[in-house]
Amino acid sequence: MLIDMLNGQVPVLGFVAASGTGKTTLLTQLIPILKQNGLRIGLIKHSHHDFEIDRPGKDSFRLRKAGASPVMLVSRHRRAMITELDPEQEPRLEDQLKQFDQMELDLILVEGFRAEKFTKIELHRPSLAQPLLYPNDPDIIAIATDAALQTTPHIMQLDLNRPEMIAEFIQTHVMKNHD
Repeated sequence: MLIDMLNGQVPVLGFVAASGTGKTTLLTQLIPILKQNGLRIGLIKHSHHDFEIDRPGKDSFRLRKAGASPVMLVSRHRRAMITELDPEQEPRLEDQLKQFDQMELDLILVEGFRAEKFTKIELHRPSLAQPLLYPNDPDIIAIATDAALQTTPHIMQLDLNRPEMIAEFIQTHVMKNHD
């Protein structure tokens, strides 16, 4: 069963591709279009790298290093929660989705987690000479590409350089199918 059906409240849509294909760039273009159309968007980005969002010397950093987890940092402008994860285990998308208050969202976009089972759009640039993912992933419903591809008829092809077309596809095929 797909993750977006397990969690059930709002649709979950992934964007998967080889590194350097433009996932983040496309998402930064898509999100304002979707928000302009009235959608409240959450996002999960998977990183294969270790990262710190606070800095040594800051109180939140010191409190986390002392052993507190999670640590929530709040101001009148934003909130961040930092939770230490088991470094031996790759995070699972389903566990991350539980961190969202889905009553406050209409759609959760996901960058990465390509090995997990949930609805996805593949980004593909033939010029990068990477293999297509969709033949081995039945959860890919469309390919956003910058060149015409030979694909099976059930895979919708979208123009990677036209984020408004991709936003329309999301609203027509992802949002309406979830109602």
